Amino acid sequence: MVTRVGLVGFPVAHSRSPMIFGHWFERYDIKARYELLPVHPAELDRFFAEFGTMGLTGVNVTVPHKIAAAGHVRLDPVGARLNSINTVWMEDGALAGTSSDGAGFIASLDEQAPDWRSAKRGLVLGAGGASVAVCDALIDAGLDLVIVNRRQQRAELLAAKVGARAMAWDDIPALLGEADLLVNTTSLGMDGHEPLKVDLAPLPAGAVVADIVYNPLRTPLLEAAAARGLTTVDGLGMLIHQATVGFEKWFGFRPEVDAALRAKVVATL
Repeated sequence: MVTRVGLVGFPVAHSRSPMIFGHWFERYDIKARYELLPVHPAELDRFFAEFGTMGLTGVNVTVPHKIAAAGHVRLDPVGARLNSINTVWMEDGALAGTSSDGAGFIASLDEQAPDWRSAKRGLVLGAGGASVAVCDALIDAGLDLVIVNRRQQRAELLAAKVGARAMAWDDIPALLGEADLLVNTTSLGMDGHEPLKVDLAPLPAGAVVADIVYNPLRTPLLEAAAARGLTTVDGLGMLIHQATVGFEKWFGFRPEVDAALRAKVVATL
């Protein structure tokens, strides 16, 4: 019998999830299929109403459904805090859901910069959807967190939601001097977007710089950080590690994120 899992979103054709999960299915000799499930927003209620008859073990959820999907499942503590999910599974006969983005980001930090755990103060650039999960996870890890965004009102709303502080974008130079961890959650530096123009000179010598952008893998921000000798964390780790949460919910164990999987995804960038 083949276990069916997949990705619900609109659109979904661009997703690298089939490659990621396919790697694990092959490595662990699991008879499973990861399906791309394009569901128009107008059809999302029907999708979840009929979930039990589809033969699916679980699904990942991507834009534009992450918030709406949260209303169809029993939320774990992270999902409840964020009111947004990307992973759904069956638990005690009912659909359950969580957001694994924050856990994926923390796992990426642990993998690429294990000394980050000694950080006390963090600075996050951006206040979009990805930033919510990242900031929630960093607050949960005990960091004193400051959020800046070009539209300061969004930073203030996010800071109030997760228990951080919001400052103005123009405050970045001063804030860098106090930051042990700098995280870019904006699209600046992504292929096809303008670069993130931040002078990293004020950062302490032991600071860690992370960028959740993974295309390109080495963004201008990470190149500048590496030139200063700072520890860097690329966005590919978050992309892959967040997928391990769904895999574990569906198959009962956490898969390894190995060099072969990273190489497969990098080859598509």
